[in-house]
Amino acid sequence: MENKRVLSIIFDLDNTLVDTAGAGRVAIQKVCDLLNSKQVQESHIRNICEIFLQKLLHESFDPSVGRTIDDVRIRHWYEALQEALGTDPDPALASSCYYTWKNTRMQVLDLSPEVRSLLEELQKNYKLLLLTNGDSQTQWEKIKAVRCEGLFSAVVVGGDHPEQKPALSIFTYCFEHLGVQPRDCIMVGDSLSTDIQGGINAGVKATVWINSDSRCIPQGSVTPDYTVPSVLNLMDVLGELYVYVS
Repeated sequence: MENKRVLSIIFDLDNTLVDTAGAGRVAIQKVCDLLNSKQVQESHIRNICEIFLQKLLHESFDPSVGRTIDDVRIRHWYEALQEALGTDPDPALASSCYYTWKNTRMQVLDLSPEVRSLLEELQKNYKLLLLTNGDSQTQWEKIKAVRCEGLFSAVVVGGDHPEQKPALSIFTYCFEHLGVQPRDCIMVGDSLSTDIQGGINAGVKATVWINSDSRCIPQGSVTPDYTVPSVLNLMDVLGELYVYVS
């Protein structure tokens, strides 16, 4: 039986600490309202938004080619309008769609009082680190929007590094930055393929999967050590871990 307690907790951001998916739904509705005001047919509006979301899901962004993430995502909206309407749209409309979506998402995104209180409490006993995948600009904008940077000993954004989760290299960077060993840490996140797989590959003490919509673990996927419906259940997991290592 181990006699070493947890020293550090590594948290994912999106859909772990903040409801990015929910903010995204609100943002898409705002774009629908915008397109409706421009007299775009309702059937086309739904199609435009679905195409954009598919492009976002499969997005590949390389900052070295000289385009910003804003440029890339304005292009997503332009192509979505073009494909759905069958004609070249006004570039200004694509830009309006993008900034309506982006600004609404950032305004709605929030670290709830309950989650903030949890982090403030955990800060007293653990080194907390935020490890989030995504391009640098977008993720830092989210972090600043929810005003959470001060709750962590360190914040690591995947887009600032050569590799992102689940790569071992970015976890190794986190451990070295905090001055801890992998077995001193637990990894908390909503993605089996990046957070949980990455934590297991890195050799953390335990992985905690945030499964807010009661998904089944897909066949062939990694299995987390703990599964909870919300990050607010994390204290229960830490209680179990404390009993195990005592």
